[in-house]
Amino acid sequence: MLKPKIRVIVVDDSALVRSLLAEIINRQHDMECIGSANDPLIAREMIRELNPDVITLDVEMPRMDGIDFLGRLMRLRPMPVVMISTLTERGAEVTMRALELGAIDFVAKPRVGVANGLQELATQIVDKIRVAAVAQVHRLPVAPHGVAAGAKPAVARLSAVPTLLGRVSTEKIIAIGASTGGTEAIREVLTHLPADCPAIVITQHMPPGFTTSFAARLNSLCQMTVKEATHGERLLPGHAYIAPGGKHFSISRSGANYVAVVDDAPPVNRHKPSVEVLFKSVAANAGRNAYGIMLTGMGADGAAAMREMRDAGSYNLVQDEATCIVFGMPREAIARGAADEVLPLPQIAQALLIKLRGGSDQVHHRI
Repeated sequence: MLKPKIRVIVVDDSALVRSLLAEIINRQHDMECIGSANDPLIAREMIRELNPDVITLDVEMPRMDGIDFLGRLMRLRPMPVVMISTLTERGAEVTMRALELGAIDFVAKPRVGVANGLQELATQIVDKIRVAAVAQVHRLPVAPHGVAAGAKPAVARLSAVPTLLGRVSTEKIIAIGASTGGTEAIREVLTHLPADCPAIVITQHMPPGFTTSFAARLNSLCQMTVKEATHGERLLPGHAYIAPGGKHFSISRSGANYVAVVDDAPPVNRHKPSVEVLFKSVAANAGRNAYGIMLTGMGADGAAAMREMRDAGSYNLVQDEATCIVFGMPREAIARGAADEVLPLPQIAQALLIKLRGGSDQVHHRI
């Protein structure tokens, strides 16, 4: 029996972009563009009437911008949304907000040469629509008056997290890998860790131009310092380092110190940055001093290397299916025997803190 096609509505104020996206979608055997709208108010009626599987949503539109519309949509009628963003600093900041509000993923369209640019991005666009169609969508909670939905003020948690200072060797290092849905999953973990946590190294699949905003946003929410990784810098406790978009990030040793390696080598597992590259380097350079965390994401990037980390003595935490937007990378890590614990996202930071303190607050069994 033929699987039903993925039904997509395109929302964009540019007639050219609407027609290009519709044409790209309709070229695929497994999806169809069932409608397009030039502003959110028209889109709202269209969604009500046609009940699509996925919508693509532009950010800057007349009458109501894409972010306001997305916020209302995710509170009232949650559904998979792929954002169409611009490659600008403002575009990156707004995209981070869209992911916080529940968008599954985004595509960064060029500012000039849109027609050719979108055709070049066609594979990426349809791949992300396919992922969105099977992703788990969560309803956005209605925030208290004056508080942005999804925001978690760091100051409110300062007294809630015991410090680790003096208890954890500076040789400890935490490595996190994520893809689709990962920006919010990473935020959930990092905002519950103390300011004196061991150094954290992170690869989140993201294109160039967006990781700067991602790091800045996390830095404003977390007790530790969060920044993009810079080649050759020493990796310090109390700091989290994000792989720059479009570059690989790994670690090396210099005496007793860990050092960031940022390079322009070819993609690995079709990704750049690749979780595989980071986790492999952690297995080789940190061994039993490492802790691995695999979060939501499509595909298998990092699964084999996470097994290498475990074989080298690291302790690995993997996000469970129920709390993943996409249970691809975690599923593969579990299948390869890379996981020590499989946990719901809200429990990962606490489990990591227990391990870091060497505590026996609860008994853990290796899977």
